[in-house]
Amino acid sequence: MLAYALKRVLALIPVLLGLTVIVFAIMAMIPGDPAMAILGAYATPENVERINRDLGLDRPLVNQYLIWLGNMLQGDFGRSYSLNRPVIDEVVERFSATLVLAGTALVLCTIFGLLIGIWTAARQYGAVDKVLTFVVLIGISIPSFWLGLLLILLFAVKLRWLPASGMYAIYGGGDLPDLLLHLILPATTLAVVATGVIARLTRSAMLEVLRQDFIRTARAKGLTESRVLYGHAFRAALVSIIPVIGVQAGFVLGGAVYIETVFQWPGVGSMLVTAISTRDILLVQGGVLVVAASYVLFNLLADLAQSWLDPRVKT
Repeated sequence: MLAYALKRVLALIPVLLGLTVIVFAIMAMIPGDPAMAILGAYATPENVERINRDLGLDRPLVNQYLIWLGNMLQGDFGRSYSLNRPVIDEVVERFSATLVLAGTALVLCTIFGLLIGIWTAARQYGAVDKVLTFVVLIGISIPSFWLGLLLILLFAVKLRWLPASGMYAIYGGGDLPDLLLHLILPATTLAVVATGVIARLTRSAMLEVLRQDFIRTARAKGLTESRVLYGHAFRAALVSIIPVIGVQAGFVLGGAVYIETVFQWPGVGSMLVTAISTRDILLVQGGVLVVAASYVLFNLLADLAQSWLDPRVKT
């Protein structure tokens, strides 16, 4: 197990290096002069030249990339010109808020996705299966940002049960109940699509396992249906489900970018939108790289969990 984990970790090195190249190349291809966007009304030729020199934008692209990569390997992500603070400090602060939102959404979609998948598989072609499958298909098809706007309109504007935006109340609050209250709408919106995907694939995996001979043997021994489902079938199907959860963890983390914009959540997503509009290159590169690296690490953890459950994966 340790050798397999070490092999998977080493395989991530070229992937992460490739991520740095892609992130840097995308930012380099964006039209416009970053110095002009940063300076605005103060964009005199002298100031533009000074900003380009400070950012290293007057050097060849290969040199810019190597300098940026070398600084990052030393823990220096640069300094945000728009915020006048180190990029790493801003990204870590914002990423913690994103993890709260994405982590809550991941817990919700995992729990409900697994339960719906198990229930529909146990009642294949029954009324429960048809109703839940229809609901799941609707959930997968609805754009998350549109669903978020509908939830705001219903629960925040019409019913006034829940706050429409933010992580805490503007006046007062700031405690755990206040955070949980503000989490309900964005976390639910973010979890809907992932719940549908996990439910569909859990149902398929469970149906495949329920047709196996050892399930018929377990039933022939007189085991209760709940023990057959959860103790035998679900345990065997979990090997196929875990990679799906890992992929959805990355999807939830990436989806938080636009959900944060809809709900004004102070995470990496809203930070990236502002940084892109102000052409804060180092801040955009740092934020995108952290999100992309987190996606890769989530999939690594899913692979390791799958190999722990099923040693055959290592071969």
